[in-house]
Amino acid sequence: MGSVIKIRNIRRDFPLGQELVKVLKGIDLDIDKGEYVALMGPSGSGKSTLMNILGCLDTPTDGTYELNGIDVSSMTDDELADIRNKEIGFVFQTFNLLPRTTALDNVALPMVYAGASKADREARAKEVLTDVGLADRMDHKPNQLSGGQRQRVAVGRALVNKPSIILADEPTGNLDSKTSVEIMQLFDEIH
Repeated sequence: MGSVIKIRNIRRDFPLGQELVKVLKGIDLDIDKGEYVALMGPSGSGKSTLMNILGCLDTPTDGTYELNGIDVSSMTDDELADIRNKEIGFVFQTFNLLPRTTALDNVALPMVYAGASKADREARAKEVLTDVGLADRMDHKPNQLSGGQRQRVAVGRALVNKPSIILADEPTGNLDSKTSVEIMQLFDEIH
């Protein structure tokens, strides 16, 4: 299988007053299609910085990053936004759902940015919500859902545009142990 993610000699430096803080120092990484990868390390080791680069939320100071064979390391902000929308699904610990919006509309939101028609958005969002076990909760707002159900909505939103990669940042961190197991089983089913 070919690499979905290929990074070479990635460095990320941040200015801090008169100093330059070197957070990532020459990282090389290949992730193949279908591979499950976990980034682990102590606080302050650069995990979030690397996740931001992998998710095209930030660019490296130096080095190259290829996503599906396309060099994204020096793209413009607009080009990166397009890549994020089409190629990357994000699942965050804090869900990041719109509070006054139904589960259906929360899941469909990335398709709005992709320019999909309302009919296509609704059909795909319904399909995804059914896949994540929320067919009976489509019209519920986040405050009407349990923590596990809100995380399922967040997973559905990450899947709706059929991304080539899913980046999950502590997706079970705010959940109880039973619900955490259910969410990880959902990732296994998706995988």
